[in-house]
Amino acid sequence: MIKRIFRSICLVALSVFFASVILIMGALYEYFSNVQQAQLKMQTSLAAQGVANEGMEYFCDFEPVNYRITWIDADGKVLYDSASDSAEMENHLEREEVREALSNGYGESRRYSVTLFERSLYSAQALGDGTVLRLSIPQNTVLTLLLGMAQPVCIVFAAAVVLSIVLAVRVSKRIVKPINEIDLDNPLSNEGYDELSPFLRRIDSQQRQLRGQRAELIQKEDELNTIIGSMNEGMILLNPKGKIISINPAAEKLLDAGEDCIGADMLSVSRNLELQEILSNALRGERGERIIPLQGASYQVDANPITSENAVKGVALFFFNVTEKEKAEQIRREFTANVSHELKTPLHAISGYAELLKNDMVKESDKLPFAGKIYDEAQRMIRLVEDIISLSHLDEGGGDMECEAVDIYELAEKAMQSLETEAEAAGVALELTGDHAACNGISRLLYSMIYNLCDNAIKYNRENGKVVVCIQDKSTAIVLSVRDTGIGIAPEHQERIFERFYRVDKSHSRAVGGTGLGLSIVKHAAKIHNAGIEIKSIVGKGTDMTVTFPG
Repeated sequence: MIKRIFRSICLVALSVFFASVILIMGALYEYFSNVQQAQLKMQTSLAAQGVANEGMEYFCDFEPVNYRITWIDADGKVLYDSASDSAEMENHLEREEVREALSNGYGESRRYSVTLFERSLYSAQALGDGTVLRLSIPQNTVLTLLLGMAQPVCIVFAAAVVLSIVLAVRVSKRIVKPINEIDLDNPLSNEGYDELSPFLRRIDSQQRQLRGQRAELIQKEDELNTIIGSMNEGMILLNPKGKIISINPAAEKLLDAGEDCIGADMLSVSRNLELQEILSNALRGERGERIIPLQGASYQVDANPITSENAVKGVALFFFNVTEKEKAEQIRREFTANVSHELKTPLHAISGYAELLKNDMVKESDKLPFAGKIYDEAQRMIRLVEDIISLSHLDEGGGDMECEAVDIYELAEKAMQSLETEAEAAGVALELTGDHAACNGISRLLYSMIYNLCDNAIKYNRENGKVVVCIQDKSTAIVLSVRDTGIGIAPEHQERIFERFYRVDKSHSRAVGGTGLGLSIVKHAAKIHNAGIEIKSIVGKGTDMTVTFPG
């Protein structure tokens, strides 16, 4: 406060001084300008008489000092100029002093000259032949006038500064002393200016409010830190310069950032170019959302600018793990494409055979085989649609299906009986071993699981091969094993065989009429029953599929 009072007194004194100097300089400057203008008018009159009598010869060996002379014809063209080449000068008809001279016989003006880059005084007089003679002279600046009076001005300025400093120091200390002695911890116990009493009472009231608010803020901060710290999603708060002011544990782990990252630039914590780009846009006030790969997973990064009074005060970054969502979306797209492809093949075949029959382009002896092919392709479509419907139902969790006590051995026996004809046609022997095992599950799904496992074992077997189904009722689990002597599955394909429409040998799969959805149904059915699936396979020797149901 002392400094403010001191500065205020000094500023007032100096302002009065400078205002006086400006007013005096302005008056003197205007006075000298009028004197120069009068002198210029007289010189213009004398020069006009010389030009009127001698014409252009007047300018021969003419050397003007401190002023410029210009001769202009009636249409504004420059005939002569003592400072520039008249041929290169622009038309002067629109100049204020020239127009006034042509109109009234004499004209004058003051302006900044673009040609000579200085402020000049102009005086123009019309001649008897209609031409105009103009004289101009550079005008002394205020600075020149001020420099001429520098000594007395400096003496007055020094005196004003010294007096202002002495007065400001003494007055400011005397005013501020009672205020500096106020005890703010006990505002109501102070004695001083009566004018400060309302202020001190207000401080005492506000201190009580602040103590209560501080306790409340500490509680809310603890609650907020607890919530943010327990979030699975990463969250980072940054200031307008892109420096971290808050980061939760999930974000620290995701970006491999330590506790010392507070106050650090985001670029030093993560050099991911996509993350830096979305952050830069947010700092400019643009909300952004993008999927970015981090730590081997896909994260949706939301960047929300925090604005106040139309200015960006910070940025909030949120990281959501969308790996499973992205994977599910990819599977959905692949499933849609595969369904379209799988349906298109039999439809084209049916359409082609039907078209040949319609146009009577088939021999009588071939009509029956053609009808058989149409029937086979239709049956293939029916199986495909049924499998798709089953998968869609399983994707929804099968919540409408009721669980009941089911004998796994009896279901396996029933499924193998249904496949006897197919097995005989493929030259594959079926064998069921083990014990009866009761399981609480969905009968239709369990049957479909066993049927598909056995169907695959037959289709991908060899001639004179064998399929053995074994049921074991252990104390902690029920184990269903389907072992074949078929072509086997290479290690690189074993993790993907449960994907929809995935085929290890596509040509063989189509030849045996598989839809590519059987093992997907098996996987979903096992998941609903909390069962695990294990694959053991050797290429060229066979495959063993084991499903373990919890006891």
